[in-house]
Amino acid sequence: MSNLNKLSKPHLPKLKGFVNTKTQWDAFTEALDYYIELHQKKLEQSADIIELHKAQGAIHALRHLKYLRDEVNANSTEK
Repeated sequence: MSNLNKLSKPHLPKLKGFVNTKTQWDAFTEALDYYIELHQKKLEQSADIIELHKAQGAIHALRHLKYLRDEVNANSTEK
């Protein structure tokens, strides 16, 4: 993951409680999976190239959020 894709470092420690609380994190990832599934259906049914690209971008962004825990915890060990 490139540095451009990372949140600025001052924000990462603020998210540590969220990403490391199992019930909250599990609910968040379930919601992400739900939205990924919705966009996947749009992607499969889309005949318009613009809508296809929007669905691809949305899926990419949602999947990126699933790595947030790793990014936050990696930042805390870099210090």
